[in-house]
Amino acid sequence: MIIGFIGTGKITSSIISGIIKSKLRVKRIYISSRNKNIAKKLTKRFKAVEILKDNQDIINKSSTIFLAVTPKVGNVIIPKLHFSKNKKIISLISTINLKLLKKLTNNKNIVRAIPLPPIEINKGPIIICPPNKNAKNFFKYLGLVIEIRNEKISYKFWSTASIMASYYELLNISASWLVKKGVKRDNANSYIAELFLSLSEDAVSKKDQGFKRLVSDSQTPKGLNMQVLKELKKVKFFSNFIKALENVNKRVSK
Repeated sequence: MIIGFIGTGKITSSIISGIIKSKLRVKRIYISSRNKNIAKKLTKRFKAVEILKDNQDIINKSSTIFLAVTPKVGNVIIPKLHFSKNKKIISLISTINLKLLKKLTNNKNIVRAIPLPPIEINKGPIIICPPNKNAKNFFKYLGLVIEIRNEKISYKFWSTASIMASYYELLNISASWLVKKGVKRDNANSYIAELFLSLSEDAVSKKDQGFKRLVSDSQTPKGLNMQVLKELKKVKFFSNFIKALENVNKRVSK
């Protein structure tokens, strides 16, 4: 398999790192030099990675092409490129829909995917729309593949994927609070990381029960967890969280 990336940002770096760690058989990975710093680091880390200055060369030499640029850049550069009918295209662009992608590439063999940075360690959900055998067979080595037929429904996953920075900020605030209270930074980071990991793994093991039950089971009457939850609800923390999701959904659904 020979793959190419048009765009070399964080998610490209994460996917390539995940590919190298997985059981996928990839002969060559061509990347663009748009982000020179990330591109150079990838070539130093992995022998299979090669930088090509021309995006058309990446397409010509690859069987599968990832579109990993911003929507603004994508609208400018994609129409100038030629994609032969046998090329498989996977778009990681958030706000360019399938109909427009097919028009811009003049190619119907295209899917949209939503991988997240943990793909670097072969973890996390990967949304594919529409269902596609080739894309599924590729991504199944890199995380949990979830296929969605309805493109409008797939936008909702873009919205929930936007909570990553906020999630990490919760870890950062929690660990920093411990440090301010006299805990060593290493111990604070280790504790918080392990706490959230264990909670996530517990949620995965009990997902069939529903998360609402986990909320209930983690509280005792007048207990500490109940206190924090009540205080956060009082300041409308979760209402504002939902509002933020709705605002992102409006943005990606345009």
